[in-house]
Amino acid sequence: MKDLSPNMSHTPTIRQLDEAAINRIAAGEVVERPASAVKELIENALDAGATRIDVDVAQGGKLLIRVTDNGFGIAAGDLPLALSRHATSKIDGSDLLNIHTFGFRGEALPSLGAVGRLKIQSRVSGADPHEIHVEGGEMGPVRPTAHGPGTTVELRDLFFATPARLKFLRSDRAEMQAVSDVVKRCAMAAPSCGFRLTECTEAPRVLFESPAEPGLVADALSARLRRIIGNDFIDNAIAIDAEREGLTLTGFAALPTYSRGAAVAQYFFVNGRPVRDKLLIGALRGAYSDFLSRDRHPAVALYLECAPERVDVNVHPAKSEVRFRDPGLARGLVVSALKHALAEAGHRASSTVSDAALGALRPEPISPRVYQMDRPSRGGIQRSFHAQALVRQEAGFAEMSRDYSAQIVEPVVEDESIEDRPERLPLGAARAQLHENYILAQTERGLVIVDAHAAHERLVYEQLKHQMAENGVAAQALLIPEIVELSAQDTERLLALADQFRNFGLTIEAFGQGAIAVRETPALLGEINARALILDILDELADQGSSSLVQEKLDAILSRVACHGSVRTGRRLRGEEMNALLREMEATPHSGQCNHGRPTYVELAMADIEKLFGRA
Repeated sequence: MKDLSPNMSHTPTIRQLDEAAINRIAAGEVVERPASAVKELIENALDAGATRIDVDVAQGGKLLIRVTDNGFGIAAGDLPLALSRHATSKIDGSDLLNIHTFGFRGEALPSLGAVGRLKIQSRVSGADPHEIHVEGGEMGPVRPTAHGPGTTVELRDLFFATPARLKFLRSDRAEMQAVSDVVKRCAMAAPSCGFRLTECTEAPRVLFESPAEPGLVADALSARLRRIIGNDFIDNAIAIDAEREGLTLTGFAALPTYSRGAAVAQYFFVNGRPVRDKLLIGALRGAYSDFLSRDRHPAVALYLECAPERVDVNVHPAKSEVRFRDPGLARGLVVSALKHALAEAGHRASSTVSDAALGALRPEPISPRVYQMDRPSRGGIQRSFHAQALVRQEAGFAEMSRDYSAQIVEPVVEDESIEDRPERLPLGAARAQLHENYILAQTERGLVIVDAHAAHERLVYEQLKHQMAENGVAAQALLIPEIVELSAQDTERLLALADQFRNFGLTIEAFGQGAIAVRETPALLGEINARALILDILDELADQGSSSLVQEKLDAILSRVACHGSVRTGRRLRGEEMNALLREMEATPHSGQCNHGRPTYVELAMADIEKLFGRA
């Protein structure tokens, strides 16, 4: 008879593991790499009320990690207890759903002490400083030391007690990058705290530094994000502020035209805690699905706040995942808030598009540089044109000197309406069409170049979506209903959303136990495989908790219809047609980008254009 388990050659005996083995096993969950240790130590410092945190790292954290803060400190009598498993000052254990701190499990410090050489120096207000050493799980005595107010935790030779773990670490450079990312995420979560990250080499260098941001929370957050993500993000982002049934969402979301090639600029925080939550990532993808192609990713920094009882942070030892009591409410808030903010942005496009256009223009070098006088006023231009008119050529210079001297006096002009001066409008007045596609418009600040096909495609698409929302989705009844056999759980999950699917032209009904009947499908989709559609919807429900697959398929059809029904490249437009297109763009949400996330227009400021020609 074969053994019950190929890994055991005899009857197994149950034994109690010693404390050192327990801590090393726990360290495998809590401390995956040096960046994990840095995260745990920074969160402890923030929980201690620190307003300044310094992080020193050597060899990507493998040789040294030192975190110094100016928080409350740890009393000398509590130092040994702080290194015991599941010992914490942050909760009393009576309510694990009412957690207001970053840490609460009491596993980080004993786990670090089990796999490395750990030293803690701390001083509380009004007491003498003390320190304690731990090496491979062996704890030393508490001794007096020299230290200022706060705490310093120094971890050397990470994983020296478990050398096999070192083989799974990446290069020093890659680990250092991971540490830097963790520090920046923690800095984004606490803008009122100053941070500094230093790489300790023969010539130490500061990799990141951000002082505590003063002022109101919104202003401090904006300044901190500007330092970390960059000026371009804040300049091309929309402020988010929404609330629904006790959940509050704030932060910034970038315009669709400010997208990235990878999901590297997506930051989520739940009650101030940096998280990588699958539900929130899915909600973000759904909110931008109508504006970006699948190979582009939005940039956001979103902060979700709710009562601690409504979110469970005790899901993973690293506390990087959360679970909402009502996931549908959280997802719906993110999707609706982002869609509403993007709609309010109107025809706005990111400034990086204009910067890229200017960068593509390479003027010939001008030597020597010719400095011209300041750009003349509108009155000066009118007088200059008048002086050069043919009807004035018979007059001599003496006759012209009185009216056209170097002194320019602005004429008194009666108020003109927008109809008389369309260049005052955001997209200006059409002046020409280039290559039978690009509209050149003049504004008060400069000029605008519009891709007529892309712009009209977006306008038609928005009109089609509006018509579908008003009139509903036409449904095509199947001559023979499609019977799809499923598990009882999947059947129940689909039938619970039957009313939602009916709004999009998909009608399903129960068909006995463990099966559903598909009776109608959206007419726009034509002939489809109903079974494959149902299975795809189930996969999306399992992955994200909700499904927008039918909506996305309908939107894709409308997008194709809009593309074929819009102005084609090569068609010459009359002046009134071009101006009508510009006015409609100004009045239509999302007209700053086409259906695939590309910009529909580029705006160039007059000052930038003059620089191209060497004008001062």
